[in-house]
This record gives sequence, structure tokens and C-alpha cells, in this order.
Amino acid sequence: MKELIGTGVALITPFTDENKVDVAGLRKVVRFQVDNGIDYLVLLGTTAESVTLTKEEKQLVIDTVVGENNGQLPLVLGIGGNNTQAVIDEMKTRNLDPFTAILSVSPMYNKPTQAGIYAHFSAIAKTCPKPIILYNVPGRTASNMLPETVARLAREYDNIVAIKEAAGDMVQAMRMISQTPEDFLVISGDDMLTLPTILAGGAGVISVIGEGFPSEFSEMVRLGLSGKVTEAYQLHYRVAPCIDHIFAEGNPAGIKVVLEARGLCGCAVRLPLVSASDSLRERIVEFVARFPKE
Repeated sequence: MKELIGTGVALITPFTDENKVDVAGLRKVVRFQVDNGIDYLVLLGTTAESVTLTKEEKQLVIDTVVGENNGQLPLVLGIGGNNTQAVIDEMKTRNLDPFTAILSVSPMYNKPTQAGIYAHFSAIAKTCPKPIILYNVPGRTASNMLPETVARLAREYDNIVAIKEAAGDMVQAMRMISQTPEDFLVISGDDMLTLPTILAGGAGVISVIGEGFPSEFSEMVRLGLSGKVTEAYQLHYRVAPCIDHIFAEGNPAGIKVVLEARGLCGCAVRLPLVSASDSLRERIVEFVARFPKE
């Protein structure tokens, strides 16, 4: 799965002032990624506020991104949830032809055991026609997918090819890298830990900050994958302050301010999320304004 090595970005869903999907804004965001070095795009993940999108809006997002991308970058589609059968049903009914892989989050709220997590992904793997990227984000799901569970799934199912690891735990990430098969990809789901994960043997990142700074962040990832550590860390430390900013009041409120400051779309989010506070907005706008000059 060489298409998944490097920098993927978790696309936002822009909204208009009338709380509709902003198709024109979404096209601009996609074009910004394509033109600035991103390796692949991830649709309808957490950053897309997918849980607040209707079935029709999800299809609109897919059609818009597929159309604007026009085959230039690989696409990954988020299909996950805490109802195993519902996930399977969506994979069976959704047209997956435009997509290289599926990103599927570990079940949230139910708090399954490791045996339950294994059984969930085992059932999905048996029916999914595309390669699967597992997604471990215990800060949102309330359960942690342990390295042993990931390694078992990776060994037993050829179509489970990678994990987006967002536990924020470098020791756990290293254990996943060491315990999984050589061709299994451990992809950082934590922007601040992207470079350390790559240097430990990871395959890249599915990023939020990279959506706002695609040229710099994707270059950092390429340098890291090439072993050019000093140059990579120079870019890391340039972007790092804004990583703190964009997550200070939750995702995607912060990254939407970055994209608004870039002139790509508005920064509206859907309830129960709320827009960034005025003070945070000021810090982000100031960072974006001075960033190219540094």
C-alpha cells in the first residue's frame, strides 16, 4: 500500500452561514491539498464532522471531492461506528470504486473489550472489498486498541493493511511498529508525534494541521522518511505552535480558522461543536499571517 505512505489529510467539511455544505469551499480546500504536496486525502472522518452529516450530505461531500480531485491523489473514505452491522451494511451499499482504502474507527461509547474490538474488525474484514486502515483514538472512543490486538488483526487479515494510531503514546506506537508484519503501516494520527513516529519506523501521518500547511508539513514528512532528521525537525518546530492552537478548543474548530485565514472557506462548525473563541481565533490568524515570513 505505497499510496498510504507519506502525508494524508483529514478533510474538513466547510459549512455556509446557512449551515449547508459549502461545496465551493470544499473544492478550494481539496485544490489547496492537491497543489501543495499532499499524498492522499481522507474523507468523512472525525475532522469532517461526519456524525452531523446526513446521508445525502455525505454523498455530496464524496461527489465534490472525487470530482475536484479528478484522480490526482488516492482517496480514503471513513466508514466506522459502534454498530458493527451498520458499518458492514454501509460498506456493502456505498460505491467504493473511487477509494484506495477505508478508514474505520474503533467502536466508541460501547467500550468493548479487546476481544470485542477484534471481533468487530474481524467481521468487517470478512466483508469489506477494500483495504482497511484501523483507527485507534481512545481519547474519543473511550477504549484503547492494544498493540497485541492490532498485530493479531494484521496477521490474520490480508486486507487490514494499516492503522491510524492516535493514542498519543509513543511507547504504544513503537510496540505496534515492532509487533506487526513488516508490510503493515503504522500511520500517525497525532500531528505533534508525526515525526517521532516516522523516525521510529512509521509510514507517515493522517494529519489535521497538514490541511492548513500542506507544503511545509508534507515536506517535513518526506524529509523524515528520507532520514533527514535535522531538516525535518526544523519544519516541525515551525509548525508546532499552531498544532497546539488548533486543538486547544477541539477539532475541527481550530483548523477551520486556519483555512479561513488562508481564504479557502468559512470557519463555521455544527452543533454540538462551537466555533473557536475570539482569543484563540486571534492567535491562529496572527500565526498564519506571519508564518510565510519566518
